Amino acid sequence: MQYESEPGAEGFVNQEVQKDVRFTVQAEGAIFIAPRLVVATGGLSIPKIGATSFGYDLARQFGLKIQPTRAALVPLVFSEGERKRWCDLAGVSTEVLASTRGPKQTLPRFRENMLFTHRGMSGPAILQISSYWDGKGPIYLDLAPGRNLAADLRILGQRDGSSWKLLLREFLPRRFADRWLETYAPAANSDRAFADAEHKLHAWEIKPDADEGYGKAEVTAGGIDTDELSAKTMESRKVPGLFFIGELVDVTGQLGGFNFQWAWASGFCAGQAV
Repeated sequence: MQYESEPGAEGFVNQEVQKDVRFTVQAEGAIFIAPRLVVATGGLSIPKIGATSFGYDLARQFGLKIQPTRAALVPLVFSEGERKRWCDLAGVSTEVLASTRGPKQTLPRFRENMLFTHRGMSGPAILQISSYWDGKGPIYLDLAPGRNLAADLRILGQRDGSSWKLLLREFLPRRFADRWLETYAPAANSDRAFADAEHKLHAWEIKPDADEGYGKAEVTAGGIDTDELSAKTMESRKVPGLFFIGELVDVTGQLGGFNFQWAWASGFCAGQAV
């Protein structure tokens, strides 16, 4: 990839030479020259279908700032010890409220399903919260969102290990409920013990060892700094005629088609300008 400007111009092109700018793209069998270039090469996610760093490398060639990239909307991997404890439950799914700062946090929180895998956790709730995980700290899962288990115990009319097990099996898959009780059984049949047990259910602290990386990530977080581009046209502020769209840009949406929508919308804006 090269660019050309009027004879004698040096360095990166600028506003003064915009009409004379030409971009040269050399492919295997042809060379293309154009006054405008739209880069839509995608991010680093899912390299097996051809994802590379080409778009970011090109942006750096023209002096654009790149925010650090990382895998997002991606499954998380347990440490070896936690893997041995939980991963034989692979395929078991349950509704949770996922966050990164504990049960009193406001946002972001995601009430969706989580799924045990052979290496850790996935499912919509985990994919969503992975985009906000810093790669170091814990995530928190409320396994009984919206439930007051102390009140439920009173309705059952008894407070002991059997009633607690019966209660957990109401809202957790049986295999998971039984494994949970093996791991976090109430210390006694006291109010304090069941209060502590309920708190654990509402704020299960997990410290993932890693994420599954770009190979399993649905999107790439980070990318070309949005300050480098026009918000209306996606054109580079430094290099007139050069546009970057879609996943290359530091814009990451949640699940539900938002990343596709961003790709289409940013492409439309660039197309209108070109």
